[in-house]
Amino acid sequence: MEHKKNASFYTLLSVFFFWGFVAASNGVFIPFCKSHFSLSQFQSQLIDSAFYGAYFLGSLALWLASQTSRVDFLNKIGYKNGIIIGLSVSVAGALLMIPAVHSGSFAFILSSFFIIALGFSLQQTATQPFVIALGSPDTGAHRLNLGGGINSFGTLMGPLIVSWLLFGDLKVGAETFKNASISSIDSLYLILAGVFALAAVLLWVAKLPKVQSEEVFEHGLGALKYPQLRLGMLAIFAYVGVEVTIQSNMGALLKLPDFGGIDDQNNSPYISLFWGSLMIGRWTGAISAFGLKKLWKNILTVVVPFVAFAVVLYINQLRGNDMQQFYSYAWCVGILVAGFFLGNEKPSLTLMIFGLAGVIAMLVGLMNTGQTAIYAFLCGGLCCSIMWPCIFALSIQGLGKYTSQGSAFLIMMILGGAIIPPLQGLLADATDIHTSYWIPVACFAYLVFFAAKLRGKTNVGM
Repeated sequence: MEHKKNASFYTLLSVFFFWGFVAASNGVFIPFCKSHFSLSQFQSQLIDSAFYGAYFLGSLALWLASQTSRVDFLNKIGYKNGIIIGLSVSVAGALLMIPAVHSGSFAFILSSFFIIALGFSLQQTATQPFVIALGSPDTGAHRLNLGGGINSFGTLMGPLIVSWLLFGDLKVGAETFKNASISSIDSLYLILAGVFALAAVLLWVAKLPKVQSEEVFEHGLGALKYPQLRLGMLAIFAYVGVEVTIQSNMGALLKLPDFGGIDDQNNSPYISLFWGSLMIGRWTGAISAFGLKKLWKNILTVVVPFVAFAVVLYINQLRGNDMQQFYSYAWCVGILVAGFFLGNEKPSLTLMIFGLAGVIAMLVGLMNTGQTAIYAFLCGGLCCSIMWPCIFALSIQGLGKYTSQGSAFLIMMILGGAIIPPLQGLLADATDIHTSYWIPVACFAYLVFFAAKLRGKTNVGM
């Protein structure tokens, strides 16, 4: 039975890779839209708002449908079918994007993008608890870390794959994406539709176990009765918000003379290293998912993050970026390794350690300028890397029949990615972009509070 669950888990990993690949495609689409439709910076950011808003509204609709029908919709159809339906919705959105781009209507484009993300909402709501259910609850966070590592690898490889498929060149920069032709965008979304469809077929033919609760669904607040879920919802909101806002505002920060005066055309190595930092941490956190002996686990905990760092540097060099200036970032990777050993594979303790590290990193960045501050802010990616699985596992533990409902509430709070970055932008307008990084400090501080509140607790209930 355990072997079958392992095989099922590895099948699900393909979906995590496709999510990362799709995230990378936005790096092509957003600059294209801004140039082709002469959008303001605010209008171009509405694409991200449509994406994160779809997560919130999709999860909210799922919960309202369950309340109205008095049937837990996702539990009834099963997690596997939920993922397949979500992928099918994303196929429809990707295909709809082609006539939307040709129509010249930005509202039509946003609607198509919203549909793609709506499918993502259902996929994520079903996949997260499914992954945790495919094995011991104690190692659920490790399996989510592995999925996150695969997702980050898809994000890292995505720009290379998209550049090669659309332009026949690996070293394509932001200017090329900005001036892409409509036929290239057509090809992009045909490719994405094919990717979604392939993932759906893979899951449909896969022999996945049926993971459902047999308990009777109760009308009412349900999962919201559990304090760990309520606190976890705010934690997901803060985590997604801080992850998005650090990199979203980094471009403006790097333009300052004290931070190198780097323009948008030359900041891609920094943004890439931030997302690469997420991959480094997630690859490391995934080691425990393989059930290795302690000695090998300890060896790999030291080796894997530096291998992942080397992969990040190499992929960026393939894209034509000079990465020699980032070799000393290896010291930050070393701090990550120490954090994993201190966390001792305990989700609440690990989250607390990396939350504290995030607070310290942001404070170092606020108190300094130049490379020291840049490295400190980039370390936010290392700190965020393991947070999602820790928060998710802690939040849904002990929910029983409310697990799928609780998952929907947590996915709903991805809304933080649409709200916290603009809040930092408002603070930047009122003060300056450097000072605005007090917003990430506050987010990391709440995550420390959440971890401390649930530290050492299992099967948390009323």
